[in-house]
Amino acid sequence: MITEERKQTIKLMIAIAVLALILILVLMAMIKYEVEGEQNMPFKLSKIIVISTAEGIENETENKNKLKWNFDIFQNNDVSFYIDSNTEDENLLIKSVTIDNIKILKAPQKGEIKVYMPNSEAGRLYNYEDQYVVNDSLQYKGASQSSSTELEIGSKGGTAWICFNNMGIGNYTSDEVKEEIRQDGTWLKKLEIPKEEIEFTASFDFTIETTKTKYKANITLDFPAGDISEDGRSSLEKTDMRDIIFKRVK
Repeated sequence: MITEERKQTIKLMIAIAVLALILILVLMAMIKYEVEGEQNMPFKLSKIIVISTAEGIENETENKNKLKWNFDIFQNNDVSFYIDSNTEDENLLIKSVTIDNIKILKAPQKGEIKVYMPNSEAGRLYNYEDQYVVNDSLQYKGASQSSSTELEIGSKGGTAWICFNNMGIGNYTSDEVKEEIRQDGTWLKKLEIPKEEIEFTASFDFTIETTKTKYKANITLDFPAGDISEDGRSSLEKTDMRDIIFKRVK
């Protein structure tokens, strides 16, 4: 016959086992969340497109010898983020999308990295002036539709933009009147710069704030996309987001 003391011991052991199992399950759920993040966000980052090329700006002040061609060359990488709705709740909207905590994890051997927001005036998407440099963060406010000039993103899904530029990678001068000048990555050939010398890696936080919750992920991208010295203009389309882990912001 099992004594009362023995019964209490068995009950205690069962309680401890159940508690241990619950703790294990909670720990497993926490680890899974840390590894996989949110699995059913109401708005998801569905695609990232990087377009890389190079451009030259005429250097009139330094062109003392009145050469036919005198260009300061920089390498630009336009990045577009596409966010799609993943909810049937019509009242759940995007309040804002923020890009911040920008870091250069691997600096290029040549040039200096500057990050630009879209031009606030009509015309070309980017104007590489100091007033458009992103120093701390770039935020797009939710609106009826996405607008690069107004820094707005569609509240039910849309697009956000940013540009990572490698400024001052070289200067090209020539007095060849019939020389073909192309405003693209073939500048690197003229400057005899191998791709390895301008490659760099950037990371940043990407936050989607809805009317209910905030979700944040860290994104790392390598630049430039493709071999721009051969192709002139190269692009990368990223749709596999398994390495981008969104978590709720408490």
